[in-house]
Amino acid sequence: MADVEKAASLRATSDRPLILVAPRLEVTAPCLKMPEKLAPEEAAATVFLDAILAAGGLPFMMPLTEDDDVLARMVDMAGGIAIPGGQDVDPKLWGDEGPYDAALLCPPRDRFEMKLVRAALAAHKPLFATCRGAQILNVALGGTLCMDVPGMTPADGMVLWRHAPILSDPAHPVEVKEGSLLYRAVGGATSIQVNSSHHCCVDTLGRGVELVARATDGVPEGIEVPSERFCLGVQWHPEYTWRSLPTDFNLWKSFVAAARGDDLG
Repeated sequence: MADVEKAASLRATSDRPLILVAPRLEVTAPCLKMPEKLAPEEAAATVFLDAILAAGGLPFMMPLTEDDDVLARMVDMAGGIAIPGGQDVDPKLWGDEGPYDAALLCPPRDRFEMKLVRAALAAHKPLFATCRGAQILNVALGGTLCMDVPGMTPADGMVLWRHAPILSDPAHPVEVKEGSLLYRAVGGATSIQVNSSHHCCVDTLGRGVELVARATDGVPEGIEVPSERFCLGVQWHPEYTWRSLPTDFNLWKSFVAAARGDDLG
């Protein structure tokens, strides 16, 4: 019986597709507790990894590398690739040379994730990107961002929702385009509730990118690349609400299913 259970466990493990997770990069300034200057830390939020595990995937954090060969080898071994939120994307990437607070940016992540997005698409690997991840997806394909959501003009008859920082609870509704990948991924819903923690969002769409969701105040919330089997970016943080919002858990399950090679219908 033990051998049978062990074999079943190995099969279950082998059914988990490898999900590469792009790392966040955090720099800690010297302080009283640690006066020495520490090396930057590459990390992943536990809720992000937990969501992938719960959806049936096997998360593996990537190194933040500048080595193209290493990046290519990692993409080749991946079942799917996930890019989380974090610092702002540098406006200089789409030619905006205006002043911007450098403390909000992370150039090493920009360089790495621009390459990662393009490598993932070239290899036709399932790609799921949240918040900053959705923004870098759009920028990597030639799009631009709005860097000041609170300054946007809302949809007619609306005021802007509070878009930051609300992570653990729903913040506002989002309207989803029927028939889109996002529509299928959340379980066939055209109106969903999401959390919200961002002050930037997609503006001009990149090549081959389609806008498939907006908050009811008009702020862009979901993009996808229809030419790919699964390439999806959402502006919210479903890693925080997959336990409480079925539509967010459906997102993770759909992504992992795509990484496994399943047909999403």
